[in-house]
Amino acid sequence: MPVIRLSALLYPLLALMLSACSEPLPAQAEQAVVRRFDPSQYVGTWYEIARLDNRFEKGLEQVTANYSLEADGTLKVVNRGFSPDKNDWSEAIGKAKFVDPPNADGSRTGRLKVSFFGPFYGDYTLLDIDQPYYNYALVSSGRDYLWILSRTPQLTYPIKQHLMAKAKELGFATDQLLFIRQSNQVEYESGRHVMPQHH
Repeated sequence: MPVIRLSALLYPLLALMLSACSEPLPAQAEQAVVRRFDPSQYVGTWYEIARLDNRFEKGLEQVTANYSLEADGTLKVVNRGFSPDKNDWSEAIGKAKFVDPPNADGSRTGRLKVSFFGPFYGDYTLLDIDQPYYNYALVSSGRDYLWILSRTPQLTYPIKQHLMAKAKELGFATDQLLFIRQSNQVEYESGRHVMPQHH
């Protein structure tokens, strides 16, 4: 879930780094790719809980990713993060497309390609997702990129431990995970996945 500063030069750099320079997934992680998920349940805002640090998000906190479904079946991606050093927000807008055809039941596999600049696409792989509630997810873009995402700004310790243990089993350097400071706000939008609203 890379977030980059608004610079025309960084867009192709990001795409090239993710597509050409990132190491492939560890072999055991290839076997863990989510086989079925519902993209319509994945849309909305996700908070970055932890990541393997990378140059595109260096120094950023309060990082979020927002996904929305487009008419052509792709996902619009809006990543935001706050730089305390610059006292400014960064935003990157891209799109993600599915690699595999739909499953027979209309669900999709967790293998996507994401682009923030033209024809350059990098991997976006779902390795774990909380179903049926879609409250948290484990995402990678190759061996050197890993994110723990949540529908809320904080994630309980047992769930973090579960995701870290799984990531370690899959061959990721979980001892290098950086835990991201999120806003201390109380009135965040928890979303229908966390607090279903009945009308």
